[in-house]
Amino acid sequence: MPLPAALPPMPTLSVVVPAYNEEAVLEPFHRRLGATLDAIGEPAEIVYVDDGSRDRTAAILEALRREDPRVAIVGLSRNFGKEVALTAGLHHARGQAVVVIDADLQDPPELIPELMVPWRERGADVVYAQRVARAGETWLKRATAHLFYLLMQHVGRVQLPRDTGDFRLLSRRAVDALGQYPEHHRFMKGLFAWIGFEQVSVPYHRDPRLAGQTKWNFFKLFNLAIEGITSFTATPLRFASVLGLLIAFLAFLVGVVIIYKTLRYGDPVQGYPSLMITVLFLGGVQLTAIGILGEYLGRVFHETKQRPLYHVKSFRPPQGTAHAPGE
Repeated sequence: MPLPAALPPMPTLSVVVPAYNEEAVLEPFHRRLGATLDAIGEPAEIVYVDDGSRDRTAAILEALRREDPRVAIVGLSRNFGKEVALTAGLHHARGQAVVVIDADLQDPPELIPELMVPWRERGADVVYAQRVARAGETWLKRATAHLFYLLMQHVGRVQLPRDTGDFRLLSRRAVDALGQYPEHHRFMKGLFAWIGFEQVSVPYHRDPRLAGQTKWNFFKLFNLAIEGITSFTATPLRFASVLGLLIAFLAFLVGVVIIYKTLRYGDPVQGYPSLMITVLFLGGVQLTAIGILGEYLGRVFHETKQRPLYHVKSFRPPQGTAHAPGE
């Protein structure tokens, strides 16, 4: 996506922050992020992506941009979802390294200098923050997250690092590689792992959300998990095929036994209850297999349309590249 011609010099660091209805946390988040960037002392920009917010998020971002020349605002035409908003931010980020972070302060901006160390010293292309503790989350969310990562470790074509969200640093080479993936059904955690290159973890303790409400309810998290599984593996299709063959084989064996008992002993065929159980079980298996096929077919349907990932309603570039005091 083309950028305006008159832009400040290329920053060393870009920070991409997707935001949807985050009016309660934006100002304290920006204070902590700004203080962290001041301490780093490198030319930097902060790319906020307003993902069609309906509260005061847009107004707060405009105020932050007036106060901080490092702030850029990408305003999307509607709510496209976090994965697409994150992609839009990466498309507009110009830094040699790009940090992705949420605005809810569960991921501390103060960790950014630690993320930069492997990038500078080892040339690591992806430095991801790995959660040691997940404060403020229910046991159900922790358990389902653990189950998802465990499943992806065994069935996925890429190895997702456990207990790792979107909070990470990407080199310019990694960002450019991600820009080559145009798919609409985007599972960014999987794409971060798919590009390969050298990837390093930095452990940290995740804090509870500072204010406001999470946008991720159980239904959305479930859909995201389905997105991740179907985007990076065809195992569900193979499982449906194997299950169908297994049931057909068992049905053949049961049929042979029934025929033998009927001819040998004259036993009558089992009655209505067993017949209903068999029919309902097979019907459930068939519907499940059809649903799995439908998930993959639906993705093919959306991808073949080749629609743009998003539309930008407005782009407000940074007014200047800020340095640490005294430079």
